[in-house]
Amino acid sequence: MTPGIPLPGGAWYKLPMRLLLRVLTYLSPYRGLAAATLACAMVATLVDLAPPWIIKLVIDTVVRPGDLGPLPWLMMSLVGIFVARNLLSGARIWFNNRLEQSVIYDLRKAVYEKLQSLSVRYYDQRATGELVSRVTSDTNNLERILIDGVESLVMAGLTLVGITAVLFAMHWRLALLAFIPIPFLIVGASGFTRRIHGLYRIIRRESGQLNAVLQDQLSGIREVFAFNREAHAAARFDAHNRAYAREQLRAARVWSLYSPTMVFLGSLGTLLILWVGAREVVAGAMTLGELVAFLSYLGLFYVPINQIHSVNHMLQHALASGERVFEVLDAEPDVIDRPGAATLSLASGRIRFEAVSFAYRPDVPVLHDVEFTAEPGEKIALVGPSGAGKSTVIKLLLRYYDVGAGRILLDGRDIRDATLASLRDQIGIVAQDPFLFNGTVRENLLFGRLDATAAEVEAAARAAHAHEFIAAMPEGYDTRIGERGVKLSGGQKQRVAIARALLKDPPIIILDEATSNVDSETEAKIHDALERLIKGRTTLIIAHRLSTLRSVDRLIVLDHGRIVETGRHDELLARGGLYAALYDAQARV
Repeated sequence: MTPGIPLPGGAWYKLPMRLLLRVLTYLSPYRGLAAATLACAMVATLVDLAPPWIIKLVIDTVVRPGDLGPLPWLMMSLVGIFVARNLLSGARIWFNNRLEQSVIYDLRKAVYEKLQSLSVRYYDQRATGELVSRVTSDTNNLERILIDGVESLVMAGLTLVGITAVLFAMHWRLALLAFIPIPFLIVGASGFTRRIHGLYRIIRRESGQLNAVLQDQLSGIREVFAFNREAHAAARFDAHNRAYAREQLRAARVWSLYSPTMVFLGSLGTLLILWVGAREVVAGAMTLGELVAFLSYLGLFYVPINQIHSVNHMLQHALASGERVFEVLDAEPDVIDRPGAATLSLASGRIRFEAVSFAYRPDVPVLHDVEFTAEPGEKIALVGPSGAGKSTVIKLLLRYYDVGAGRILLDGRDIRDATLASLRDQIGIVAQDPFLFNGTVRENLLFGRLDATAAEVEAAARAAHAHEFIAAMPEGYDTRIGERGVKLSGGQKQRVAIARALLKDPPIIILDEATSNVDSETEAKIHDALERLIKGRTTLIIAHRLSTLRSVDRLIVLDHGRIVETGRHDELLARGGLYAALYDAQARV
């Protein structure tokens, strides 16, 4: 069922209404602020009803009789009313903005925390820029529901109730005439809402895609330059930018037809009142002051009606964002803690894969009955052609995904019976291209252990042969290294990653060929740092350069998701199997 699309029985409004009600549940912790906002709005509405009546008194008791005596008191009353209205308006704006920012903060926090809880599979299917759009712009758009939406609707509703009562009290026959355009306004609003909500769903989708392209191309700006593809990148961005602008214009066209039409229909009511009211004054059935006051109240009557139309326009935009926000909040992770999952203490590091099979998609199996054991302190290398399943083995150990069949044991316990947090506390990773955050060197090192002291940070850096180049940087450990550590060389990033893993001090280490693509001197330093890191720890190595595997305890050779060979480097070469073929191919290169 798609929100905003006409449904049988007039049910098109139900999903947007449920979304609105769901957003309003976030007001619950701030009932005091909501009550203060509402109280200011109610009192301000009552105060706004007074000026037309005072104008009536000026006309009927001062202007027509020619008696200026009451004029100063009436003017002072108007001044007092205007001051009170402004004070109430200021208080209402302050309370409402505090309420709105508090709720949006909670909502944005909830979305981010939910994203943190979702599985890797969720991110595999979505662009980073698209998710950033949901956390930032989509949650920001929900502010319209809170600051421009609910508050405006409440004030408009209170104003309509108050003015309706005054109009009927002054002249019930003229009041009935004022209601003639209302059914037409309701029909127009219904048609507009059906049309515009669907358009804003498209707009928010296009906005997310635009952000995704922008994020993608800015992250890869060096590749854009290197391949001289600036024109191609600009054309790709322009296509999404143009699509977004086109959908915005479609929504603007609908609004440009709807809004003036509603104002025109409201104006017909004023014409009717002026026509009939003038005849009433001439006939002596009402005073000129009463007619002027009635027309003033009538102007106030149609203002909130037009305001409701405008709010409806904004709400449809905001609700389209709300759908995207709650789509994240309603997502369920594929990998979760089992009921009663235990918290692992420091593991000895014994890993066992028992008949493990896995597929990212049901029709494309990746691993078939993988079975091996890594004893505490053992160094095992996973080798094989590209796509053999080496990285998948690591992802399953980290529970980025759960096995399709079989099980993985850590110290004899199925890792699915342990909490995710405690499982991942047992594992440290040094990747081939380590990810560093856009912060200082110290902040990136502390990512390994947040409570590490300055002395422990420096000791880890020295052990990783990183202290020397860090100390030589302009601000030492407090030097900012740019997005993904762009200000560091490849070897420096590797050594920061090793120091980070040393600070974490886990019993299991995963290495993804951490010495590739660096010069000989840097490789020697990295190799020495890695030896310190893996000493006494169970180590799984995803191997790319087979010449570096002479010292590992055992090699596991994978091919098409199956273990086809196991043994030491020299043993596998002597067998002349797949490993020997891969080694010979690399040696020839």
